Amino acid sequence: QVQLVESGGGLVQAGGSLRLSCAASGRIFSSYVMGWFRQAPGKEREFVAGMSRSGSMTDYADSVKGRFTISRDNAKNTVYLQMNNLKPEDTAIYYCAAKAGLIIMTMEYRYWGQGTQVTVSS
Repeated sequence: QVQLVESGGGLVQAGGSLRLSCAASGRIFSSYVMGWFRQAPGKEREFVAGMSRSGSMTDYADSVKGRFTISRDNAKNTVYLQMNNLKPEDTAIYYCAAKAGLIIMTMEYRYWGQGTQVTVSS
């Protein structure tokens, strides 16, 4: 199995940037599709970004395209989410997730981290 731990959340002003990190352990990291999700108060969890096992393919929610970038370093067993030009509506708990297979944009990820809070002030 895979254990995931997020870090890098915090408070940032609108227009600012933040980089989230997700450290994975337990199995071969490169065997898994990796994704980032978020959940704002009173809202359902939503897919934010995901990356294929090799990093050759990515998917993004329309709301973050051009602002967020997902990347992975398989040698370090770490996936990142670089968030630029942050908006108040980006405020949420952000979760790192992992799954087997090929599909990236799906809610059916197997393993989940505990989440890290991102708050964007207006």
